[in-house]
Amino acid sequence: MTPPRLFLDVGSPYAYLAAERAPRLLPEAVWEPVLLGGIFRATGRSSWARTDAREDGMREVERRALAYGLPPVVWPEPWPGDMLVAMRAATAAARLGAARPFLLAALRLGFRDGRDLSERDAVLDAARAAGLDAAAVDAMVDDPEVKAELRARTDAALALGVTGIPTAAVGDALFWGDDRLDEAAAAATAAR
Repeated sequence: MTPPRLFLDVGSPYAYLAAERAPRLLPEAVWEPVLLGGIFRATGRSSWARTDAREDGMREVERRALAYGLPPVVWPEPWPGDMLVAMRAATAAARLGAARPFLLAALRLGFRDGRDLSERDAVLDAARAAGLDAAAVDAMVDDPEVKAELRARTDAALALGVTGIPTAAVGDALFWGDDRLDEAAAAATAAR
C-alpha cells in the first residue's frame, strides 16, 4: 500500500496541531508541502483568520493545543502572513529528503515560538533546526525549479481533492482537519 500523505502549509495553525501529533498517529506518512494560498485561489475560498470568526478560531486552536498536551500557542505577528518563501523552503527541504523535519521545525517556530515565517531569517532558522544547510536552502528558494515544484505539488493536491490544510490522504480517502487525524490513523491501520 502507498504510505499515507499529509498535506501541510506552515501558515496554518491547524497544520501545527496535526504535525505535532502525526509522528505518533501516522508515523509512516509522507509530509507534503503545498501552498494553502494556491488552494484558496483554486477553490474560491479564503482564510477564516480574515473574517469575523478570527478570534473564535484562534481560541479554538488554543483550546485544542492544550487538549493535545501541547505548549500554549504563541501567535506570530502578523498572522496570517505571506508564507510563499517558507513554502518554497519546505519544497527545497522535500528535495533534500527533509520535508518532515523542516515542516515541523517551521510550524513550531511559527505557533509555539511566535516567529513570523514571512521573514526569511525565521525560515532559515527553521532550516537550521531541521539540520539543513541554511545557505543551500536559501539559494534553492529562488530556484525556478523549486518554484515550479511547489506549484506542481499544490496542483497535484488539488487534483486529489485536497481543499484545505491539513489533509491526510490514506488510499483514496481524504481527511481534512487536525481533528480528523485519529480517523486517518484508523484508516491507515485498517489498510495494512
